[in-house]
Amino acid sequence: MRDFRKLDIWKNGIDLVKEIYLLSEKLPSEEKFGLRSQITRTSISIPSNIAEGCSRNSEVEFKRFLEIAIGSLFELETQLIITQELGFIKLEVLEPIFKAIEKEAKMINSLINKIKHG
Repeated sequence: MRDFRKLDIWKNGIDLVKEIYLLSEKLPSEEKFGLRSQITRTSISIPSNIAEGCSRNSEVEFKRFLEIAIGSLFELETQLIITQELGFIKLEVLEPIFKAIEKEAKMINSLINKIKHG
């Protein structure tokens, strides 16, 4: 069993959650149960899946949870694009978060590839 608290991908995931919570406050109040709820839940699933994967005994299972975390990253990016397309949040505000998402995806992909190739 791995200690997820020591993984940079988990730490980055926690940082992303904090950024998303701050960003979600900029959404209209009528989005409380819509996009606001969805983007916060999606962001939380990223480090949560990394942590859950660490509890697994096999590399195959760990890799599966990392793949789920990447899926959540792409889901989050899509939801953020929707907030921009709807005019809720400006692209300039989202660009640093998109960069953080890209960095996290690359790091997780790197770990997945390391697991795949032994």
